[in-house]
Amino acid sequence: MSGKTPEARPTQLSRDLYPFDGKQLEIQGLRLHYLDEGSGEPVVMLHGNPSWSIYYRNLVLALRGGYRTVVPDHIGCGLSEKPGKERYPYTLERRVEDLEALLESLGLTRDLTLVLHDWGGMIGMAWASRHPERVKRLVVLNTAAFGLPASKPLPFTLRLVRDTALGALLVRGANAFARGATRMAVTRRPMPRALREAYCAPYDNWNNRIATLRFVQEIPLAPGDKGFELVTSVAQGLERFRGVPMLICWGEKDFVFDHHFLAEWTRRFPEAELHRFPDSGHYVLEDAGEEIAPLVSSFLERHPLAAETP
Repeated sequence: MSGKTPEARPTQLSRDLYPFDGKQLEIQGLRLHYLDEGSGEPVVMLHGNPSWSIYYRNLVLALRGGYRTVVPDHIGCGLSEKPGKERYPYTLERRVEDLEALLESLGLTRDLTLVLHDWGGMIGMAWASRHPERVKRLVVLNTAAFGLPASKPLPFTLRLVRDTALGALLVRGANAFARGATRMAVTRRPMPRALREAYCAPYDNWNNRIATLRFVQEIPLAPGDKGFELVTSVAQGLERFRGVPMLICWGEKDFVFDHHFLAEWTRRFPEAELHRFPDSGHYVLEDAGEEIAPLVSSFLERHPLAAETP
């Protein structure tokens, strides 16, 4: 375990919004923050960019009475350490290694349920591809475990951030990605100001915004891009999860993970339980969390883990 001083809790992060203390794990000299709430069957929730474990706060509260909920903040995100690029590569491969280290340290080596959103889908399924026997249920929330569908162009805003100096300046200088997401990623109802500030609180200066930029810069689009081979390998191996119970809850107003991505999920997993939310956006748990939490609870109950053989 880490002996480092925990990341200071931002003043904008009230206990009403984020009623957790969290824990710390040192991985290769860097501090990773994570939630570990409740007991029982493990449910591991993986966030994307530019969110962090705050995205899952209400799902944790809904499930921790009957399950062990584990939610890491990826390095550079949330309340985890935010090292410069000289100390951390910010690659997909390394993030999979971080997840591996966390789960091993917690003894979570079997009967896992993965809840996946945004980049969390690729991180989680890349890990799962190494340990398919450990994954017993999957919950998919506006994410991908494959490359950009052929029918889907990369949105202009992501192309701007990924490929231009102006985009990088806007993200690190003005926190444009995190701030923009608090408005554009919710479509059913505006995010309250206090919650917008809480989402952005960990990214309060140029140095602390490195991950929100690097996640976008690491989007692999073609052979030769970092991570492309890993993404391709994960996508090619998804067939092995066809027998794993899957719940898909999808915000249909997501301008990135849109109907093109949903069509790919349903093509690959036609047996998945699908719930569409026509008026919800990318942060589907913010728009429709009151509906999704009971669906997740019901899904877990209806797909119990197989009893061990005596």
